[in-house]
Amino acid sequence: MIKRVQIFLGPRRFRVFLALLGSTGLASLALTVLAQGSPIATGIQSLLMVTFILGSSVLVLGRLPIEERLRWLAIIVPSALAIIIGSLALPHLTGLFVGAGLGWIVAGIFIFRDVRGPQNYRAAVKAMRKGDYQSAIASMTTEIGEKPNQAQHFRFRAELNRLAGDLDSARADYQRMTELDAQSAVAYNGLAEVELQARRYEDARRAARVAHELAPDEWVAAYNLGMIEERLLQDDAAQRHLSDALALDIPDSRHRLLVHLYLWRIYQRRGELKPASGALAALKREKAGLEEWQVIMSADEAQALRAVLSDDIEEARRLIMDETQNVSQ
Repeated sequence: MIKRVQIFLGPRRFRVFLALLGSTGLASLALTVLAQGSPIATGIQSLLMVTFILGSSVLVLGRLPIEERLRWLAIIVPSALAIIIGSLALPHLTGLFVGAGLGWIVAGIFIFRDVRGPQNYRAAVKAMRKGDYQSAIASMTTEIGEKPNQAQHFRFRAELNRLAGDLDSARADYQRMTELDAQSAVAYNGLAEVELQARRYEDARRAARVAHELAPDEWVAAYNLGMIEERLLQDDAAQRHLSDALALDIPDSRHRLLVHLYLWRIYQRRGELKPASGALAALKREKAGLEEWQVIMSADEAQALRAVLSDDIEEARRLIMDETQNVSQ
């Protein structure tokens, strides 16, 4: 459970969460010891609880899509307001308001629960979380049988097949997506990733090129294409597309880390020492990205990623830790 929270939040947000939990918890404990029974202390403890709830909410909401953010705001805001109002206006009833606020969170989870997902989807997600990929795939196959023309169903099943190690079935699902929606960059990106995982680099490049043509302003498409071209030693094209990905503002440190690694390799092969030094310096500034990858790669669900990226991440680690000799030569 803790590892899943760490993966979801990312290393930096997880550290902030632990600091918030520790600071508010210790402060509340100190008030209990030093000012036991004091109405003022009780009010301050309630405010500390609100601080923790709101701070944790900000950390979590920042990682959710907009629809989920609105759902959780509807759950959290009334609870926080109840605790704040109770603590300030009626401190002798703070405990009652705290209980009501926490009770609303529990009730709100059920009141605002997302019931839009089809039953087969919910069954597939439940099985996936247990690591039972075959049951999850079976649930999605049932869903596809009922609604065979919805591309997103094939996408989810393709990801499940990748987790199960069945690359042929994942490839077939992504190809079916391209047939249902020939303009889907997501479908071609997924197909490129499957071919990359299977080490069919030319096939991966062809799919990635189509994805990039369909979505030239998406950093993921440029990143995937550049990564594949770098593996094929197509250095000019790889440099151009990786630089494009950086220019499109890659939002997370872990992917910026790999882009700088691939650019460093390209400059090294060319003997361009100054650009290589700059790429290495940029790579070392993304140490948080290395931490993110190390957490993600430790999860059972990361098998597909490990097959493709483990060597790259290890090389980035050695460079950051200065374990590689003569990196600038």
